[in-house]
Amino acid sequence: MRWMHTLAVGAFLTVTMALPAAAAVDVSGYRFEDTNKVAGKDLKLNGAGMRTKFVIKVYAAGLYLPEKSKALAEILKQDGPRRITLQMARDVSSEDFGKAFMDGLNDNVDKAEKQKIVAQIGKFGEMFAGVDGLKKGDVLHIDWIPGSGTVCELNGKKLIESVPDVNFYNALLRIWLGDKPVDRSLKPALLGDAR
Repeated sequence: MRWMHTLAVGAFLTVTMALPAAAAVDVSGYRFEDTNKVAGKDLKLNGAGMRTKFVIKVYAAGLYLPEKSKALAEILKQDGPRRITLQMARDVSSEDFGKAFMDGLNDNVDKAEKQKIVAQIGKFGEMFAGVDGLKKGDVLHIDWIPGSGTVCELNGKKLIESVPDVNFYNALLRIWLGDKPVDRSLKPALLGDAR
């Protein structure tokens, strides 16, 4: 009887060790957990990748959603909170980050839609003026929280009061996931196509 117990314990340990741990995704040394809690809800890592500019690593990005999806239209319609996390791989001035933000919006949001969110764009732009650049190792969370709005935190510190329009948050997501994404190799990674 004892040998059956030993055999059962050995089999259990073998199976347990073979199961994948609830591991994080590693993007060039930057870690993204498989789940993240935003506004009390568990979000799933949809995908993660590295933003590069002329082969220079700028930041690692991760997209968290209530349900994984590879289609932008579905992502933009999802209920519940959403999160994009940027982990800085180099220092970036507020001016450069703000310019990249505006370039990304201009490339992916048409004039009529931009007119509807112009006040929110201005409010978000104020954030860049209030931050003395982003440093290597900084972590920026850009969250959509239903009933509150778009909320940004830098290293755990809230940067601006919430921006309430979901259309604004969806416009932000298009910077990375739109027709002219800021980085063509990052888009499929965030959509879960390149892990």
